Amino acid sequence: MHAIAPGNGGRQEQSRLISNLRILAAACWTGAILITCANAAPPALRVPLPKPRPAEAPKVEPDKQAEEKAPEKLAPQPSACRLALTEDIAIAPTLPPIIGPGACGGDDIVRLEAVVLPDKSRVPLKPAATLRCTMATAVAEWVRGDVAAIAREAGTSVSELDNFDSFDCRGRNRVAGARMSEHGRANALDVRGVKFANGQFVSFTDRAVARELRAKFIASVCARFTTVLGPGSDWYHEDHVHLDLAERRSGYRICQWDVWDSMPKIAPLSPAVRPEDAPPRETAEDKAKREAAEKPAASEPPAAPAPPKDKRANKKGARKPGAFR
Repeated sequence: MHAIAPGNGGRQEQSRLISNLRILAAACWTGAILITCANAAPPALRVPLPKPRPAEAPKVEPDKQAEEKAPEKLAPQPSACRLALTEDIAIAPTLPPIIGPGACGGDDIVRLEAVVLPDKSRVPLKPAATLRCTMATAVAEWVRGDVAAIAREAGTSVSELDNFDSFDCRGRNRVAGARMSEHGRANALDVRGVKFANGQFVSFTDRAVARELRAKFIASVCARFTTVLGPGSDWYHEDHVHLDLAERRSGYRICQWDVWDSMPKIAPLSPAVRPEDAPPRETAEDKAKREAAEKPAASEPPAAPAPPKDKRANKKGARKPGAFR
């Protein structure tokens, strides 16, 4: 090492060297302290690095790994109504919820294809009806309990239910701007009649059907449904009967279906046959001709009165009017 000569220049160089040594010493002490603290930290605070993946480990594709970790979507649970409406009661496959347009649609929708009677025979709905499960259950119970009993009393069985309309997104009575119909909520069914196994079709609105038979059907539907509209309710239900389960305040129900009397079997008597010697009837053409002929005669002016006679003509030797002289 070279000796530093005393003097002003030597003193400055010596001061600079001492300052650098102090900075170096401070840096060394700081590093040593950090290493010591890190080694002295408890094991719980240390974050170990992951071990390298073994070469013989199987490769996992990223997409499959994400699918395995993704939670499975749970299928919607069937309602209590859906669980109760089994194939022993009706053939009614589940349909997806109907959403719109507007306020139309609903949940728990089924397609009611047929009602299964207690003897396992089926009564098809033609065509199949799209309904809420609760409405489909009410229709099935009505056919199984009431319609089948009415058919047995008539000495036959029920074989078919005529479906006129079920779900339809529209206003009441198809009037533009009217309130939403229960048909728009899949909560209504329009029926025209039932067919018996003996081939008879019982139309609910046909006055030719026995009044007693129609009265039985009226009593049965009014006891099961909250709304019944048929002939006599309005002009929109003269050829079918509307059934629904609309909910109203205080459980209010509507049953408007008049049982019209049957048409008379014997037509009124026709007028008697006109005798051959009777005078011919005057037609409208003959009457016009007669009135035209009588009109001129009635319109002629009355004849002028005769001039008064000259009293002198009666005297002797009087000259007659107009005589030559």
